[in-house]
Amino acid sequence: MRLGLLSLLALVALVHFGVIPRWLLLLDGVLSALLLCCYGLDKAAARRGDHRIPEYALHLLALLGGWPGAAIGQQIFRHKRQKTAFLRVFWLTTLLNLSVVAWLWLIPAAKRLA
Repeated sequence: MRLGLLSLLALVALVHFGVIPRWLLLLDGVLSALLLCCYGLDKAAARRGDHRIPEYALHLLALLGGWPGAAIGQQIFRHKRQKTAFLRVFWLTTLLNLSVVAWLWLIPAAKRLA
């Protein structure tokens, strides 16, 4: 949960200092809130034996920027924390998303050095 909150705070700081665009913070914030809700809904559906949210949908939303909300949701709802295969893909999507954010951060830095 701490990692998810810290990443959102880091994005706020990066936007504040003009390092990354505001739309990225907005996108990640909206997707994080959506994914947090999805984890709660999926946990409730699992308890009732209802239709579940497909794992690929959770991973896609995490990849697009909602992984902080997913990390928070995993802790709050105690959901998807024991499935090694799911967590492996989740952390891969997190790493890919962070790589894109780092790339967006490095492009302006490289232009300043040129």
